[in-house]
Amino acid sequence: MPTTAGGSPSSSSSTTTTTTSSASAATSAAIRNPNPSGDLMQISLESIPKAQSRIHALAVLLAAPTLVSLADSDRPARSLLYSSEAYAAVSAAVSAPLSGSGDDPLCQWLYETFQASDPDLRLVVLSFLPLLSSIYLSRVVATFAADAHQPSLAGFEAVLVALYSTEAKARAGKPILVSVPDLSQPSLYHSPHPTTAAARSRGSTASTPSRPVARPSVGFLSPPLEPQIAVKSTKRACIVGVALECYYKKIALMPSRSKIDFCEFVASWAGQDCSCCFELDDQPTPTSSSSSPEIRNFSEDDAGVGTMAEQMGKLGIRERPNGYQCNGEEKETGRTSRASRVPLPWELLQPVLRILGHCLLGPLNPQEVKDVASMAVRCVYARASHELVPQAILATRSLIQLDKNARKAAKAATMAGTPGASSNTNTPRKPKKPEILLVSK
Repeated sequence: MPTTAGGSPSSSSSTTTTTTSSASAATSAAIRNPNPSGDLMQISLESIPKAQSRIHALAVLLAAPTLVSLADSDRPARSLLYSSEAYAAVSAAVSAPLSGSGDDPLCQWLYETFQASDPDLRLVVLSFLPLLSSIYLSRVVATFAADAHQPSLAGFEAVLVALYSTEAKARAGKPILVSVPDLSQPSLYHSPHPTTAAARSRGSTASTPSRPVARPSVGFLSPPLEPQIAVKSTKRACIVGVALECYYKKIALMPSRSKIDFCEFVASWAGQDCSCCFELDDQPTPTSSSSSPEIRNFSEDDAGVGTMAEQMGKLGIRERPNGYQCNGEEKETGRTSRASRVPLPWELLQPVLRILGHCLLGPLNPQEVKDVASMAVRCVYARASHELVPQAILATRSLIQLDKNARKAAKAATMAGTPGASSNTNTPRKPKKPEILLVSK
């Protein structure tokens, strides 16, 4: 049977039918929404008056008339987010001694601003979360330590519960799972062994030996979130941790000042200024270098029981008013504590480590953010080493090693770019001249 150049009649008819159906679907979609970008433009135009009204309310609340100029920009919410003047004014108001109560107007402004549908306004509220959560946790710990009546922190708690409820609604009662691959395989790229049923379906004989597939184990990264209407003492760490998860999801858009504050607060939460912070660094610490000769002389001289007790006491962990200090020596880091030492359960420490990882290794972060994050990670490592928290020790050790490798690579790249550094022999020193081909006619 002769065939035409266009192919078989069946394929031609199916192509025509598909083209016709696609054209009709595109036409109906165009009729339903003749301007696809119109909705986004409408949302943007509607968000500008909301952002302007929130900025005017904040300027009146903080008695800062200079903030009104932020409402005249093309994107008022983003201008408010990255305004250093607005951040300093809000930070001073949140840090006031009587802030955080149920009738605090600033907490009410933060709560109402987060309830707005504008995502940029929500970013503004999230940028103040490190400051709010640090002051909240520090005041709770100080109240329990003094065994005094706890002041009202309902304003802070209302903002934290609002963040928690938003994340709980987004998860829809489902946990966050993590799949751990089979570690018996040589690598992640090796395919698992087929099951017996799969082998038989491909026509293999019954005598062919086959092993079952080693399915990856599934673990809970975060359990399902229960709805909360208030902050209970048993749920405080969970609520603050979930709020920090919301911060982590938008951390790429957070201003540098917010990240620096978070890292400084985490270092204060850890409360460790001992030499354990630097035991993974390449240079030996003064404590380790000074104690080694003493231990060697003690073993060689065969001192008495009194000297043994003295030497063992130096190796012990002693409690000081400002926290644990290794060998009874305080490490002078030049860092001022901005918050209190707080309990760090895993449900709170887990999002903290994620945020520190971004601040430490984010390629677009300024060097100041990376330096502060490096110190915070070392303080958390020292705290985990003292309290023997294995998952925290593993995570912080990994971050410290990654930080050291990144700094070595950056130093090597800087040295390679200097005029006196050695260059690659395969790299030509002078650019080649373009070749000119002469073609004779």
